[in-house]
Parts: sequence; structure tokens; C-alpha cells
Amino acid sequence: MGNPTKEEAVKTANDYTTHLDSKKRITLRGAKYQYYKVNEYGNGCILLEPQELTPVRISEKTLKDMDKAIANFKTGEISEPVDLSDFQGK
Repeated sequence: MGNPTKEEAVKTANDYTTHLDSKKRITLRGAKYQYYKVNEYGNGCILLEPQELTPVRISEKTLKDMDKAIANFKTGEISEPVDLSDFQGK
């Protein structure tokens, strides 16, 4: 996708007025993307940048390890608690 060039950034594809609904949402007509990064500025301007999210894939090995860990937990095969006190804020 990349960043638009200066010429692409100034072209207006749609121009219309929208309003906030009762839940303070706006409707985008003909939106081409499902996700947008929102930048809201102090002067009231809102910039929406299209985002394409990629799903996180969990490997087969990780899934098998998770299944084994749950099975061990259910049968009581668990280790001693891990001491995380070194990581707590002071």
C-alpha cells in the first residue's frame, strides 16, 4: 500500500457531510476498507488511513504444545508457580 504521493493525497474522491449518530459514530459511504487507523487532531480534524490487518497464524507445533499443556493441567501435572516478583513495578 505505502504512503500516497503528494498528488494522490490532495485528490478528493468523495465530498459529503456526515453526522454523529446517538452512539457518536459516523458513517463512511462506500468505504473500501474494513479497518482504518484514526488520527484525531486538536482542531477537530480526523484523518483515516486504510489498514489491511493480517491474521496471526499459530503454528501446528504451538497448537499441539497448548493442547498438551491443557491436558497436563487437567490431570494435575503442573509445575511449581513461577516467581515473577523481579518483574513487578517498584
